[in-house]
Amino acid sequence: MEDLFKEYALGYAMLRDAIEGLTEEELRFKPASDQWSIHQILIHVTDSEISSTSRLKKVLAEDEPILISFDQDAWANNLGYDLLDREQYLLLFKLLRSSMQTILDNLTSEQSERVGVYVDQGRFTFKQLVEYRVEHVRNHLAQIESVKKAYHDNK
Repeated sequence: MEDLFKEYALGYAMLRDAIEGLTEEELRFKPASDQWSIHQILIHVTDSEISSTSRLKKVLAEDEPILISFDQDAWANNLGYDLLDREQYLLLFKLLRSSMQTILDNLTSEQSERVGVYVDQGRFTFKQLVEYRVEHVRNHLAQIESVKKAYHDNK
């Protein structure tokens, strides 16, 4: 679990590294009308982290809490992602991840097996939820690389 928590802690740095040196044009480029720009991906990753941090805490604090998913497309389409301050959101992501660090550093094996229940997806342990957070960033880092490639292929 130590490696999992290390990668979780590196999420912000990994996102920062992925966008290092990009121009605003590159950050705002959309490969297709129905695909997100890197800017939008970063806002989404943070919005997801807001919801997930709350879920992680619920699982540790409450007995088998009900966990609610959010509609990522509705958030992206209705919250004006293009208007939101990317730097504020990246800072918020960093703060959310660092706010969990003391909890993770002191987590017991019993706590890692605590369960939360998604009505639409079933039961998940705390450890599985953290694994998903790590995988979520990995997936979006790959998406960022794909958008960067599409941008350069378009030039």
